Amino acid sequence: MFALLMNPIYQFAAVCGNKSTFLGFPTWYKYLHTENLAGQCTVDFSFPGDISKILLAVVEIMLRIGALIAVGFVIYGGYRYILSQGNSDQQSAARDTIINAVIGLVITILATGIVTFVFRNLAQ
Repeated sequence: MFALLMNPIYQFAAVCGNKSTFLGFPTWYKYLHTENLAGQCTVDFSFPGDISKILLAVVEIMLRIGALIAVGFVIYGGYRYILSQGNSDQQSAARDTIINAVIGLVITILATGIVTFVFRNLAQ
């Protein structure tokens, strides 16, 4: 019954061999077993056991989006710093933006590595 409900989602998962999509984002089924049967990609999914694998992939996607946002804030902070024109208050605020964005970027990169490590070593 559950497999019939998930069939449209299985058909959405069209890329079997390459488990990354646009900008290197992983697919939601990155950690699941996929097969190419008669030209169609199918995802081998069991309901209670594979939920954690899907959640790990979704968390990894969200962390990568967070990293892109942090890079955007670094660029924004640099733009503000350039436009501060010697105003020390604006320079300080822009510098704080850059520092906080770099800290956020490091955290998201480390968290992505931890998620990958957890799956590869503990979930299998």
